[in-house]
Amino acid sequence: MTGSDRRKQIVDQIRNSTTPVAGKVLAAAYDVSRQVIVQDIALIRAAGYDIISTNRGYIINEPAAVSRVFKVKHTDAQVEEELTEIIDLGGIVRNVMVNHRVYGHMEAEINITSRRKVTEFMDDIQNGKSSPLKNITSDYHYHKVEADSEETLDLIEDMLRNKGFLVEDRG
Repeated sequence: MTGSDRRKQIVDQIRNSTTPVAGKVLAAAYDVSRQVIVQDIALIRAAGYDIISTNRGYIINEPAAVSRVFKVKHTDAQVEEELTEIIDLGGIVRNVMVNHRVYGHMEAEINITSRRKVTEFMDDIQNGKSSPLKNITSDYHYHKVEADSEETLDLIEDMLRNKGFLVEDRG
C-alpha cells in the first residue's frame, strides 16, 4: 500500500468513526509506526482536511451534509435559473451526469456553491468554452445536490417539481 492510499484510508476511517480514532489504532491497522501516522496526519492536514487531535484520538471536523440525486430536464435558457434556485435554497450542485445510450454514464464535477460560480459557469457556456452535457441526451440529466439537511433537499425537490424541471419516475 502506498502512503497516498494509506492516507485516503485514514481519512475514511476517521470520517466514518463515531468516536475519536487513536493513533496507535491507526498504526496497528496499517502496520506502521505511530510516528508515520503523525506524519500522515500532517500531510492530510496540509491537503486541506480539518483533522483535530484530541486526548482520545483523531476526529475530522466536517459539516454534516446530505445529498440527493435529481433527474431533471430543461432548456439551455433555463440552466441559470435551475442552478441559481438550487443555490438560493441552500444547495450545492456537485456534478452533472448523463446516461448516454452509446457512451454510457458520463459525469462532470461542477461544484456550484454560489451565485458567482453560477455566473462563471454560464459565462463559460455562453462564451463557447463548451455546451451543456445535457444536450447529448435530449436535455435529460442528473445533478447530485448536497445540503445541510433532508429538509433543504425536500425544498429543492419541491422547487424543481414546481418549475417543471424534475423528471418524476413513473413506476
